[in-house]
Amino acid sequence: MSYEVYKVKEFATRNVPFKLLYITHSEYDRGWHSTKHTHHFTELFYIVKGKGSFLLSNHEIPVKENDLVIINPNVEHTEKSNLYDSLEYIALGIEGLTFAHVKENSSQMGLYTYQGDRENILFYLHSLLNEVQQGNEEYEVICQNIIEILMVKLRRGKMLEIQKTEPQNINKAAAFIMYYINQNYREPITLDTLAEIGHINKYYLAHTFKKDMGISPIEYLNQVRIREAKILLDTTDYHIGNIAEFTGFSSQSFFTQAFKRATNQTPSAYRRQRKETLVVK
Repeated sequence: MSYEVYKVKEFATRNVPFKLLYITHSEYDRGWHSTKHTHHFTELFYIVKGKGSFLLSNHEIPVKENDLVIINPNVEHTEKSNLYDSLEYIALGIEGLTFAHVKENSSQMGLYTYQGDRENILFYLHSLLNEVQQGNEEYEVICQNIIEILMVKLRRGKMLEIQKTEPQNINKAAAFIMYYINQNYREPITLDTLAEIGHINKYYLAHTFKKDMGISPIEYLNQVRIREAKILLDTTDYHIGNIAEFTGFSSQSFFTQAFKRATNQTPSAYRRQRKETLVVK
């Protein structure tokens, strides 16, 4: 018989400043991309399978299986798969913290690769997903504690510093819906759809989203779609009807109406003006 006792040192408990807003598990086909966007909170993406890249305002960072990508608050970005691989990842939205690379000390975006610790990290991420999906009593407490464990593990790597930020007090439902819209704006989306996805009353969702974001969920959806449409109008020769379809509008006429309300121009006039501006330059 052997009997070993390991005494835990006394330590001061502390209130952590961050909170988990959402966790998602997503898989996208080859050639998929979201639209560029920013958040008032930090996002973590763990690449479970496949290859792709993250685009910032002025450069592109390739990612592959086992990479953990950290996006600090208010950094414009988008993610995409490549032409040969689908992209599967687990994403977390966390409010109240930001990351800095120890060596660079000013990185807006950190890329941290797990190797031997893959199974350990995936265990915690899958535990988070399971708790949220099951929604059992006090699952929020368990999720918060799992996040604290992950943050400690990141600090142990001695590559990243975790710093406190002033929280914006964004409602969890609003944060998740904003994330969902940015990833799925091409799909048919209504307020009822968003309420069902977020497991929330649609009237409460509309109220809390507008309170936090200043606009309704559907107005935000249209902003995202029009922003992507502008990129396609600027960079491609796709027919207006195709662009309407690509960006999730139900018809070309509805796309034209929404675009004109937002820009005071029809899509055709916008494209023509942009081309004339480029010729002058």
